[in-house]
Amino acid sequence: MANNTNNRREFLKTTGKAGLAAALSIPVLDSLAFGTHDAPIVKAGNTPYEQQPLPYAYTALEPAIDALTMEIHYTKHAATYAKNLADAVVAEKVDTKATSLEALLGNISKYSAKMRNNAGGHYNHELFWQTLKSPADGNKPSGKLLAAIEKDFNSFDAFKTQFSDAAKGRFGSGWAWLVAGRDKKLSIVSTPNQDNPLMDVADVKGLPILGLDVWEHAYYLKYQNRRPDYITAWFNAINWENVQKRATGIIL
Repeated sequence: MANNTNNRREFLKTTGKAGLAAALSIPVLDSLAFGTHDAPIVKAGNTPYEQQPLPYAYTALEPAIDALTMEIHYTKHAATYAKNLADAVVAEKVDTKATSLEALLGNISKYSAKMRNNAGGHYNHELFWQTLKSPADGNKPSGKLLAAIEKDFNSFDAFKTQFSDAAKGRFGSGWAWLVAGRDKKLSIVSTPNQDNPLMDVADVKGLPILGLDVWEHAYYLKYQNRRPDYITAWFNAINWENVQKRATGIIL
């Protein structure tokens, strides 16, 4: 009981009373804390500050994403974001036990560019790995998630077209996102560099439940300049079951 009390006090420090009340009403990992109208949207989740083990082999996503790209992406690029984030939280005196990574992102304008780039880079990649699995022909969501996509985008094919356009249209490096908004509707947005919709600096704020990395390091070894081919292949490697878990209790 003492541990539960301390956890609630720590959560109150980072999200406020409204966020605490929302989080306690549904399972913590599936909650979206809505504060005041202008407050940043914060996922009451547990994304660790440290890089987590890749949940599959580097070869698991072939042919959509080749093993060498996966190895370099995970061990070099993503690992560097995690390392630089660790340095930044020490330098800027962030109490990582009292402040979730999601809460930090929700107030990222108060921190340095180094924190913004690396906190975003780490969070984005941890989400990316968890929403991928071995490719399967005809891979698509089902059940309540499919119904929500069809409701907000008219059809799954229309969703794929709009998402692909967002990913293809992101100039330079960045991400495309499927986002659950404050109105609990799904939308598609893209962000530059390692920004994401949790950040208080984002043009469109919400909880990202699916993200596609369109930095060249995510696809260049296999696809070179053919980003549209990479996007098409990625759709066959989405772990829709994990996407649905992220959306459960929020829009489902």
